[in-house]
Amino acid sequence: MFNSFINLSYPLQAFIACLFTWLITSLGSAVVFLFKKVNKTVLDAMLGFAAGVMIAATFFSLLSPAIEMATNLEMIAWLVVSISFFGGGLLLFLGDKIFDHFTKKKENKSNTKRIVMLISSITLHNIPEGLVKMGSFLEQFMLKLI
Repeated sequence: MFNSFINLSYPLQAFIACLFTWLITSLGSAVVFLFKKVNKTVLDAMLGFAAGVMIAATFFSLLSPAIEMATNLEMIAWLVVSISFFGGGLLLFLGDKIFDHFTKKKENKSNTKRIVMLISSITLHNIPEGLVKMGSFLEQFMLKLI
C-alpha cells in the first residue's frame, strides 16, 4: 500500500497527505460534539495530552534538527538550542504582559486576549519557518549558479 502511494505524482501525494491531516484534525475536534458539558478533570487531561503532542512535535521537528545542525557547525549545541527555546518562551511571556498592560480597562478582555495571543503565536511560528524556507531556496539557487 505504501509503495503505491510513493508511485503517485507529487501533487496527488500532497493532496492525500493534506486530506489525511484534515481528517485526523476533524476527528480530534469532533469529540466536542459528544459532550454537553466537559468535566474540568477531563479537560485538563485533554489539554495535557495536546501539550505533550506539541512538545514532541517541537522536539522532533525543530530542536533535534537544530541540535544536529549546531553540532555540524561545531557550535555548543545545548547552549544554542537552550537560548532559542527559552527566548521563544520569554517572547510569549512578554507578549502576555504587554497585552495585559494595554487592555487594563477594556471589557471582555479574556476572549480578546485569547484571540490576539493565538494570532500572535501563529504569526511568530510562521516567521522563522518562512525564513528557513527562504534560506533553503536561496541555497538551492546559489548551488545552481555555481
